[in-house]
Amino acid sequence: MALSYSDRTVAAAGPGPAGPPPNPPPVPTAGGPGEPTAESLGDLISDITDDVGRLVRSEIELAKAELKQEAGKAGKASGMLAGAGYAGHLVLLLGSLTLVFALGNVMNLAWAALLVTAVWAIVGALLYTAGRRRLKEVRLAPEQTLETLKEDAAWARHPTS
Repeated sequence: MALSYSDRTVAAAGPGPAGPPPNPPPVPTAGGPGEPTAESLGDLISDITDDVGRLVRSEIELAKAELKQEAGKAGKASGMLAGAGYAGHLVLLLGSLTLVFALGNVMNLAWAALLVTAVWAIVGALLYTAGRRRLKEVRLAPEQTLETLKEDAAWARHPTS
């Protein structure tokens, strides 16, 4: 078995109380002090990549939350408009019944049917106006996300300001 020079000097000295020789200090990979090393530059790029990924994921989550909230508003407003449509159907149905009973029985039954028709017309009008008002409040553009994206773009252009 052939021993190298360092192995021979350690073997000749025998096991000492100090143990094996200490590791040499790391050798810098770039020029002088103040210049970044290749390893730290790679770490910096990795950190930036991770931060950008995290930023993009958080913006996507914010957009999803905003769109879900606005879709809920649109669903409720659409439900009210559907209720107004149903009430309109009842107005036509009861109005027709009113006309039939008015022609058949000139008094009592016709007035009762007309009263019910008027009530359904009022309910339909209230549902329609409430649904229309709520539908006007719905904004499908995720405003918070757009605002933060504008801020992120401004920061990316001028990261020190």
